[in-house]
Amino acid sequence: MSVMGTLPASLGPVTELVGRELEAAMLRERLRDPLVRLVTVTGRAGVGKSRLALEVVREIGGEFGRVEVLDAGAPDTPSALTAVTGLTEPCSPSAQGGEPGRFLLLLDGCDHEARAGAAAALEALSGDPRVVVLATAVEPLGVYGELLLPLAPLPVPGPVRGPAGGAAAAADPQELQEVASVALFVRRARAADPAFALTLENAGAVAEICTLLDGLPLAVELAARRLRLLPPHLLPVRLRDRTTVLSGGPANAPERHRSLAALAEWSCRGLDAPARALLARLAVYEPGFGLSAAGLSAEPAVDTLMDRGLLVVVGEEQGELRLAVSEPVRSHAREVLAQAGGEDAARDAHAERYWTLVDSARAGLGGTGQDHLLRELAAEGANVTAALRRLRERGDCEAAAALVLGCRLPWLVQGRLREGLEWCDESDGAGGAGGAVLPEAVRARLADMSGVFALSLGDPQEAVRRHRRALALGKGVGDRRQNALVSAHLGAALLEAGDPPGARAVLVTALSALESMGVTGGAAGAAVSLAGVLRAEGDRRRAQELLDRAVEALRRTRDGRGLAGALRTEAALALDGDEPARADRALRESLRLYGDVGERTELPGLLEEFSLLLMRTAPAQRPRTVRLLAAADTLRAETGAAVADEWRSAAERARTDLSARLDWTDFGVAWAEGVRMTAPQAVAEALAAPAPARRPTSGPAPEDQSLTPRQVQVALLVSEGMTNRQIAARLDISEWTVVNHVRQVMRRLGCSSRVQVAGAVGRWT
Repeated sequence: MSVMGTLPASLGPVTELVGRELEAAMLRERLRDPLVRLVTVTGRAGVGKSRLALEVVREIGGEFGRVEVLDAGAPDTPSALTAVTGLTEPCSPSAQGGEPGRFLLLLDGCDHEARAGAAAALEALSGDPRVVVLATAVEPLGVYGELLLPLAPLPVPGPVRGPAGGAAAAADPQELQEVASVALFVRRARAADPAFALTLENAGAVAEICTLLDGLPLAVELAARRLRLLPPHLLPVRLRDRTTVLSGGPANAPERHRSLAALAEWSCRGLDAPARALLARLAVYEPGFGLSAAGLSAEPAVDTLMDRGLLVVVGEEQGELRLAVSEPVRSHAREVLAQAGGEDAARDAHAERYWTLVDSARAGLGGTGQDHLLRELAAEGANVTAALRRLRERGDCEAAAALVLGCRLPWLVQGRLREGLEWCDESDGAGGAGGAVLPEAVRARLADMSGVFALSLGDPQEAVRRHRRALALGKGVGDRRQNALVSAHLGAALLEAGDPPGARAVLVTALSALESMGVTGGAAGAAVSLAGVLRAEGDRRRAQELLDRAVEALRRTRDGRGLAGALRTEAALALDGDEPARADRALRESLRLYGDVGERTELPGLLEEFSLLLMRTAPAQRPRTVRLLAAADTLRAETGAAVADEWRSAAERARTDLSARLDWTDFGVAWAEGVRMTAPQAVAEALAAPAPARRPTSGPAPEDQSLTPRQVQVALLVSEGMTNRQIAARLDISEWTVVNHVRQVMRRLGCSSRVQVAGAVGRWT
């Protein structure tokens, strides 16, 4: 009777596989296939190749006449393999009913010095149809007939939705434990401390730990054992700069499995000089860099590093791979680089590359190629920030300020508002060598940029203050173009701050100056803001004329983001004129444009505008409307932006109305679905809504037809007994505009008097 070979202690005890159900099933299927001779499980060191192979062999070993387990790196393995290749006697059936004549060989660790010998022995074994070999190796062995089973690290948690800076605290433990890397961490943590449990308080820290470690099983297990010494919230702090601090693996494990430092050193063994040099250069890059951004287009060593799992693919953006040096190799390579005295030079080269990337993108950000450039800069965001920190560290304040200024539009689109504001303030207040300060022209631009971020954060008064400071700094510089642009930004802030007359005065002057200088994009932006002022004053005709010119200019220059903003104003004008179909078309195009550039800051407001229109035009779409409102709420929280009280009230009333009209379970489910939506998913959800049907040519509008947000406000104030003049003062609009709104409200609700309007409003509640 054949028996299973003695399993080496170095392969560890029987342990439950976590998150490897699919890979284990695939491996069992291949080993049972009578036509298969060699299966190699590949993957980087620490990913769990040996454990997977061993557990599968334990499961199906009884189906073979004989099973042998060999460590390819052991000194006596070559002679053992020679004996195996000389097998000619048929094997007896096992007591477990194993198939006579079939021999399963697990050859573990076919790497480095053991690689050549293992490959030669497997070539010899390939001629014997009775022998099935299961090998584990970092990279393919290159033997004819070899079937590969690549093993990747375990999945890690995605970004936790919530306010910036507090996202981790919002992690849901129950959902988080469904992620394989977290499940492994929790099981190993309980082995070290039976009292450990995943809670609301520690879930964010555990998610960050698993993400920092790339989901590498060995690293996750070593981190879980550290909970004997450190609480979960302190462990990520230890790991952020150097994951190689983790150690404490089992004493009977191979040396490389006892610490991440040893694992990283073993992973890099045998690399040639070009590959080592490239690895050192890339170790200073943040994960998620592109081939072109890192200058890797013609680097032959890239394939070497990828074959060894030292350079891994972490995503794709616009057809280009996003790469990262895997942990703990990245930490190890940076330590080696620092010890050799080359880290500063590598970080300087990295900073120069990303400074150049941002600087070269400036010209295209306002027009053709905007969507491509914005998405590339978003993908490279972590590396741009790292470059900025390096420039500040070495005291190159002017270069750092120039990089900050180049990030204005990318950071706005990405929703990095608070961060952008802080960088503006830090750069403006930073002194260079000898206490020198930045030139006033640069400081003026930083102050203006900070005002734009303050306005996006929902603080128009602070934005006004910052723009006025920018104008004061710019007076001595004499840059008419820049001062006109600042004035246009000031006008937009004044409008949001509730000062339409002040906004009009500033914007008329700015628009005239920008048009005279041929600054097309700036003039279009000023025109859109001025159209908003005219709309607030009730002059829809002039507002539309001005807006039409701006839209034409923005289409001509292909400024997609600017055009999207203009179309939102056009939709508002259309709704004022009771043209929901035209408003719908404008908002849909705006959604598509925001989707193209990856917009985060202005998308929540647009989703709410579209939701309110959807409530009016498609009552049957209420669950979709709830999802969109929930997505808008969540996306806005991620940017940290506030919203005007007037608009918040309209959104809250919409939610109240929807919750009253839907079953509470349906409302809750729809809201939860919306909270989980990413920005692209929210855009797709909105665009999937049906367009408004053509309105009937005669007959009254249905009584339950929704009003615009502004008309809802007017109706509520009418129900409180306010006069037109009082309503105009409360809403800061003209009395004539109030008269028009009251007429529309009465017509849509089928009312013939203000008393009837009050009665209809009473039925809402």
